[in-house]
Amino acid sequence: MPRRLWWLLMLALLCSFSPVTQGAEPTLAELVGNARRILFLGDSITAAGPAVANFDAWLLTQKRPQTSVVINAGLPSETVSGLSEEGHAGGQFPRPDLAERLERVLKVAQPDLVIACYGMNCGIYQPFDTERFARYQAGIRNLRQRVEQAGARLIHVTPPFYDDQTSPRPFVYNDVLGRYADWLLEQRSQGWLVVDLHHAMTAEVARRRQSDPKFTLQPDGVHPNDAGHWFVATRLIAALGDDAAASAESPQAMLRQAGLPVELLPLVTERMQIRRDAYVGAAGHKRPGVAKGLPIPEAEQAAARLNEKLQSLGK
Repeated sequence: MPRRLWWLLMLALLCSFSPVTQGAEPTLAELVGNARRILFLGDSITAAGPAVANFDAWLLTQKRPQTSVVINAGLPSETVSGLSEEGHAGGQFPRPDLAERLERVLKVAQPDLVIACYGMNCGIYQPFDTERFARYQAGIRNLRQRVEQAGARLIHVTPPFYDDQTSPRPFVYNDVLGRYADWLLEQRSQGWLVVDLHHAMTAEVARRRQSDPKFTLQPDGVHPNDAGHWFVATRLIAALGDDAAASAESPQAMLRQAGLPVELLPLVTERMQIRRDAYVGAAGHKRPGVAKGLPIPEAEQAAARLNEKLQSLGK
């Protein structure tokens, strides 16, 4: 055997026994920092938009050369469980199921990172039930599979707090959501990326009620007020390692803290709304009463004009 061929064979043999060094899994901060397109999925709390706009404004404070395109594709009333209570919306329509539109949303949004928050509607505002819980788990796993098949990464956010004080029921619905949140958190051991909103929000309301018994972040029990939406955004921001921004009293205070004008926030909100309506409308869904929005090319042109204003203000 020629000497050169002998050495090549020996090298190949040695390499076959050498351990392969796997790159470390990216952190949450690295995933967000490297994302070109971030898609938010959720129910009416996400669809309302302030929490997403607050997060988008935080991205501006990072002053990266090129910030991510943030797309809010939340849909009111939606679940991942595919369940709907009898007589929902006065019997006008059943709750929409994310599985029905998910593939289309991923196709039009083309995200490399998805941030999803479900659970509030998935318990159907009823006492804990193992079958409903199993449907939620199956829906979450389907979401993960579809996102991964689309080549994107997924960050779960546990269900928000439900305020049983402002909207009382014969049982404690927040405890139901706590069990959903606990299950999601357990999946961290399987490598899932999970941000805990539920327990943090529950603790914050309890803390604030020690001095103000009527304090609430959700006047109707479900939908956050401005302070509630800011709290939702701060849990994401804190999970990404920016405790200083997360401790700001409001998104405006966060912008001032970063040396940016508060006038940026309405522009970021408008950009979010334009994209939300366009992408949700383009993907299609079965939920009546949702604005169709501009065609995506026109929406992106409008977003580009707002980008120019944002850049001018941010100098």
